[in-house]
Amino acid sequence: MADYNKTLRQGWNAFCDELKTIGDIVFADNVPADETTRSTGMRLLARNIALALQFEAENTDPEHPELLHYFDPLRKQGGDNTDALYLGAPVNGKHRYRLSGRLGSARFLAITVLEDGDTPWGGKVIASLFREDIHCDAEGHFELHLSPEPPPEKARLNWVQTTPQTYRITIRQFFADWLNEEPMAAMIECLTADGPPAPPNSLDVSRKLQRSAEWLRWSVSYWVEQINKWRAQPNVFFAYNELDENTIDATPGGLPLIANWCMGDDEAAVVRVTPPRAAYWAVEFGNFWWESMDYRYRLCSTNCHHAVLEASGELLLVIAANDPGVPNWLDSSGYPEGYITFRWVGADSYPRPTFEVVPIKDLYGALPENVKTLSPEERKQQLRERRLGVIRRFGY
Repeated sequence: MADYNKTLRQGWNAFCDELKTIGDIVFADNVPADETTRSTGMRLLARNIALALQFEAENTDPEHPELLHYFDPLRKQGGDNTDALYLGAPVNGKHRYRLSGRLGSARFLAITVLEDGDTPWGGKVIASLFREDIHCDAEGHFELHLSPEPPPEKARLNWVQTTPQTYRITIRQFFADWLNEEPMAAMIECLTADGPPAPPNSLDVSRKLQRSAEWLRWSVSYWVEQINKWRAQPNVFFAYNELDENTIDATPGGLPLIANWCMGDDEAAVVRVTPPRAAYWAVEFGNFWWESMDYRYRLCSTNCHHAVLEASGELLLVIAANDPGVPNWLDSSGYPEGYITFRWVGADSYPRPTFEVVPIKDLYGALPENVKTLSPEERKQQLRERRLGVIRRFGY
């Protein structure tokens, strides 16, 4: 038998064996023991095999990068923003690149270029470009150049100087109005690549499988470690950098305030804050695994476009298992705990929300007497528009 057959068999078997042991993460003592959370953890591992393969086996060649989306309703990680479309591609500090296309009309758009680092998503951010930083024509067409040396004079309007450690480009689009904002249409090219990618070989495939399994373990374990920092003080909001100092490819231009929400079966929570003036703000809501709830079919987020504010300007949200009849309901979706994030972007202040857990029987006593409400028919329309917005964004 040829050596390459042995290499391939060993590579595949090692990959499968590693996947088996990664399943132990779900049953660790630092993971809630309820059936829903642990079943979701196993589903997360299965879903994220595809993401690991994309990052470590498929879209890994900086000479032939492709803009691929990271998360969608079926593949999530790291506290994904329910409003978002994330795109990214591998780049390096040696070659020259051109990103070109049409910006679209998402409420928030940021392009970050980052170096490799000590997290599953890289490390130091080299540059962050917002929509207003990107020169484009009247129809929104643009070109962005990445290179270690300056490009020709005309191309320097949109130029990022790369470093030897340059690793990835990430594009974040946050949609406030899900039904009417247009996604970006763009492509990335390596201008100094020479020829097509090489055919696969046994060593390369085996190494990529190994790296994919390692990334899956690392990325899921990383976020379990992170949420347990918030679980130490449940139902209290902290900024990410108040509990962790890792440099990570975080959303630029704002401050996320995060809490581990935790409630009993007979409890609900009332979360209150007056939003600041901001270019964009959102409330994200998910489970223990930093995975957003099923935002196609459940109310599990709101933002500066969709939220209904009280007459005083206050945002009032209710976390509950059953519909409380208020506009800004966060459906706990069968989970006893998870994360909630307030993301203030381009804001004039960063108010910290209050969090009050109450018995379900006392919920309405904890709400203002004149709190706004929603009829069953309005709720159905609210949910229908969410799914239509998801279809528009992802093309399902």
